[in-house]
Amino acid sequence: MELKKYGIFLVFLLTFSAIAGCNSDKDWRTASREPAQILPDPKMSHEAVLAVLGAKAWGWRGWFAIHTWIAVKKTGETAYTVYDVVGWRGRHGRSVLGIYEDIPDRYWYGSKPKLIQFKKGKGVDALIDKVDKAARAYPWKNRYKAFPGPNSNTFTAWVGLQVPELQMDLPFSAIGNGYADKKKAVPI
Repeated sequence: MELKKYGIFLVFLLTFSAIAGCNSDKDWRTASREPAQILPDPKMSHEAVLAVLGAKAWGWRGWFAIHTWIAVKKTGETAYTVYDVVGWRGRHGRSVLGIYEDIPDRYWYGSKPKLIQFKKGKGVDALIDKVDKAARAYPWKNRYKAFPGPNSNTFTAWVGLQVPELQMDLPFSAIGNGYADKKKAVPI
């Protein structure tokens, strides 16, 4: 009977915490999107760079899930290209897939990113070409579902399956990475 009381208390505590986290005074519109300065400055570094990054998801989801993306810079380029999938892009029929020049390692709405995979130098330009081709072939460009996917982690996993040379191993917290069915992966 005592164990049941603790179980009920734990469920109550977790529910209250989740609700409190959703109603906090934090706002995604004002959360930090500053550079974390993890990756080499593209104006100072001549080498090719390929990075897979992940940061805690916004709000209560960050307790157990991360958002992942890919950033690349070819040899001699002075800016990074970022590849990611974000659900809100899907509004009004737009593609959830984004490929754009941006700060590669900016905070994900208040959460500092961490490196999941990092490659630089010789041979990375060829990998970047394969990543670009895989990203553009992503089969769920117009679909997004936080759970079980397809989502941002599905995208990153898809690219990893298409380009096995990345030797990417996404963490357990990259929820949705299993949605990228290995049967659909055809190395480029």
